[in-house]
Amino acid sequence: MTETTHFSSRAFVFENGALREVPEETAAGYRGSGFVWLHYDGSAMKGPAARLPGHIPDLVAGALLASETRPRCDVIGEGALLNLRGHGMRPTLDSDRLVSIRVWSEGNKVTSVSRNTLAALDTVEDLLRGGKVLDAGDFLAALANAISIELDPQIAELGDRLDDCEEEIEQTNIYLLRRRIAVLRSDAISLRRFVAPDRDALGSLAQADLPWIKPDDKLHLREAGDRFARMAEELEAVRERAALLHEQLTDLRAEIVDQRSLAIAVVAFIFLPLTFVTGLLGMNVEGIPFAGHAWAFWGVVVFCLLIAALVVGWFVARRWWED
Repeated sequence: MTETTHFSSRAFVFENGALREVPEETAAGYRGSGFVWLHYDGSAMKGPAARLPGHIPDLVAGALLASETRPRCDVIGEGALLNLRGHGMRPTLDSDRLVSIRVWSEGNKVTSVSRNTLAALDTVEDLLRGGKVLDAGDFLAALANAISIELDPQIAELGDRLDDCEEEIEQTNIYLLRRRIAVLRSDAISLRRFVAPDRDALGSLAQADLPWIKPDDKLHLREAGDRFARMAEELEAVRERAALLHEQLTDLRAEIVDQRSLAIAVVAFIFLPLTFVTGLLGMNVEGIPFAGHAWAFWGVVVFCLLIAALVVGWFVARRWWED
């Protein structure tokens, strides 16, 4: 993959089998038959001074520059507004695990905006340089497939990490394991929040009646949508399995507490009669039997041992450790 340097805006024109990077003004005013991709860094486009080329409708420009977005697809005239979420090249500062890419497509011209660098954009640029992206339909299909392929290993890793937790449930400290499972469940919920809408947005785009989306583009869009659907199902399975495993750990902790409480109760039951005997014989009053005999102390010890043996034997006969 080629090394890409990201500027506040980048513009490409693919014409007559050759790709060239041009200034923003040239791309915005391009009227030829080639394909144009104009990409903006949305993090540098904030406030009332933020603007996009004049050929973009105000409604679309507002959606492209919105601070908060969710995956969606809207057909406006002969164009399509597509918002997707994918893996970023750098960790985000907010709670959203996935970064957004907003795209406005009009046949042979695509304008995209992202506030954080999307990892899939490098893949799309490589395809563009290789002459495999010839129009907006190719671009959207390539972008959707690149995003889904980037996300697939991450979501599979969540399932693998949960498998490891299930294998360690009898060997690892359950309190540490509960924290790991809680993190996995939180990650699954955070990812599914955008993966499922990504699937719906691509499904809507694949069904859109736009002249520049060819049948093979729709096939690739459906393929990416199916991959997002599978990932959404995997995330839902991870979430449910994590919840069940959390409940299992809670039951295991309760069982451990019950076992320890039972052991304490058995010990207390053994010493209860011994405490009564020693307390009774330890009273500082006249009339304690055999108080003046030398063998009396050892007699009481033997008597206590016999009582303890009888109590322990009774518990063993009842097989108390199986309760």
